[in-house]
Amino acid sequence: MKNPNFYVLTGGPGSGKTTVLNLLKSRGLATVPEAARVIIKIQMETDGDAVPWGNTVRYSHLMLLHSIVDFEEFFHLQTPIFFDRGIIDALGYARLIEIPITSEMIEAANKYRYNVKVFLFPFWQEIYAKDSERKQDVDEAKRTFFALKKEYEKFGYKTVEVPFLTPQERAQWLLNNL
Repeated sequence: MKNPNFYVLTGGPGSGKTTVLNLLKSRGLATVPEAARVIIKIQMETDGDAVPWGNTVRYSHLMLLHSIVDFEEFFHLQTPIFFDRGIIDALGYARLIEIPITSEMIEAANKYRYNVKVFLFPFWQEIYAKDSERKQDVDEAKRTFFALKKEYEKFGYKTVEVPFLTPQERAQWLLNNL
């Protein structure tokens, strides 16, 4: 299943991708929120353990499942849609924290294909901040960028680094580079 209208925005935590995604949404473009944040929020509300600081294997599995559901749910759209992370992020996360990459993950990465161009947001020290759902330290945030870049490229995607600009300029740059 491939949809060339599906654009992934990815990168380490705190790199500004969600801010840009929200700006795209405010311009009337279709967007899909980050699966990881949704999962963390639900797990925290229900005292679940599938969080990055708890049961990481279960958390990774839920990220994959949620990302597949998002892909399937919007597959019919024939206009650009922007995803805050994609299926391959689950693999990048697994590799980063050294948990097994399952055959299910590899199968999903090969089956569900986004536009070959993936927008990669580099680590940006000046805007990085922890919050109740983002607890990674600066080193892990930096390593996440490289893990995701490597994983997307391994599956044949072309990663395009988003420059350090204001959020509005980044959103426009992204639209100009589809």
